[in-house]
Amino acid sequence: MKQKKFLLQENELPTQWYNIQAEMPNKPMPPLNPKTKEPLNPEDLAHIFNLECSKQELDQVNTWIDIPELVQEQYTYYRSTPLVRAYALEKALDTKAHIYFKNESTNPLGSHKVNSALPQCYYCKLEGDTNVTTETGAGQWGAALAYAAKLYGLESAVYQVKITMQQKPYRSMIMQTFGATVEGSPSMSTRAGKNIITADPTHPGSLGTAISEAIELATTTPNCKYTLGSVLNHVALHQTIIGLEAEKQMEMAGEYPDKVIACFGGGSNFGGIAFPFMRHIFDGSHPNTEFIAAEPNSCPKLTRGKFEYDFGDEAGYTPLLPMYTLGHDFKPANIHAGGLRYHGAGMIISQLVKDGYMSGMDIPQLEAFEAGMLFARTEGIIPAPESCHAIAATIREAKKANLEDKAPVILFNLSGHGLIDMPSYNSYINGDLTNYTVTDEEIQRNLAKVPKV
Repeated sequence: MKQKKFLLQENELPTQWYNIQAEMPNKPMPPLNPKTKEPLNPEDLAHIFNLECSKQELDQVNTWIDIPELVQEQYTYYRSTPLVRAYALEKALDTKAHIYFKNESTNPLGSHKVNSALPQCYYCKLEGDTNVTTETGAGQWGAALAYAAKLYGLESAVYQVKITMQQKPYRSMIMQTFGATVEGSPSMSTRAGKNIITADPTHPGSLGTAISEAIELATTTPNCKYTLGSVLNHVALHQTIIGLEAEKQMEMAGEYPDKVIACFGGGSNFGGIAFPFMRHIFDGSHPNTEFIAAEPNSCPKLTRGKFEYDFGDEAGYTPLLPMYTLGHDFKPANIHAGGLRYHGAGMIISQLVKDGYMSGMDIPQLEAFEAGMLFARTEGIIPAPESCHAIAATIREAKKANLEDKAPVILFNLSGHGLIDMPSYNSYINGDLTNYTVTDEEIQRNLAKVPKV
């Protein structure tokens, strides 16, 4: 009988995260102080983040960073996550490709986000903080952060994108169940939120607005730190637990991926699965693997954005970050993949895309849901709308396989399940969803507002 699922034993779990910055041929450019345009140091970042994460953010020296023992212990409650051969999907596609997926939906929080929420809250507790704040789009990160904060005895406040909060009401309920205070963003509870609402009373919210409000709360509240679920280097670092496990599991399967695919919002789950395999590009042992970031074509920063220094939020509270961006006040369409509506890309991934090591692929909303429906009906797992983009990209690549000489091995990351996203599926089934493509004029109008560095 063919083996379908591969799991690691507890003593085989990684004890270190992989810091790709240390091995990149071209290091990411530094974040800048928006006033002085000077590079920031960890102490500067520690005004917003905990100090340990600030150090990890800028670490371009240490290839391997130890996972604290207490975090390792928490990981063992749900890791390793399965690596699964998608035989039924292969059969449905009539492809000779071998398709594998890393199933991050199996942990109790339902997505990969908890992999970084645990260490971030651990470091905050260790450094004497009592409160954490964050933003969230689809709500997967907000739920993970709320859980991790409660685990370490921290109070948490979450700003959720207003339109997504309306589309996915159960996400905020989950956060509240874990003890978090949840606000729809933009809100009237912060100066940034009030300014945004005053300028546009019907603003649907964006990750940029939610970040502004969370940072404002963090910097005006004693013993409070801001935590982030994607984009920044230390978040992608923590998520490399995914790819490091997948490496060992692919060895168990006796194969190595020709293509590594994940959905792309800010880059946490894509970097998490891709970076450990990318190091074999650098050392020359597997030089031909392709890395594909699947983003919605309504928010196409990798495929149609510009590599610039830009703010990570709408109000301009963050440092200036070197990234592919659509402009920090870009208002994305109200698509149902709420976690993929961020205007910018992570700094590491932006540099790797710029250098030609990775590429973006934009996916229309209807194609994403069609792929998710096929995956659900073949593999029995209802994927998050975000993850549907990775499945759609995988299907595109699998359909090419029959034109190739050899059977390619495709690995994608199933970043989370969609069991709390059923209203989105219902809208698709009822024919209520449409595709939305941002115009060149809209992109250029927003890029014109990017700070000049």
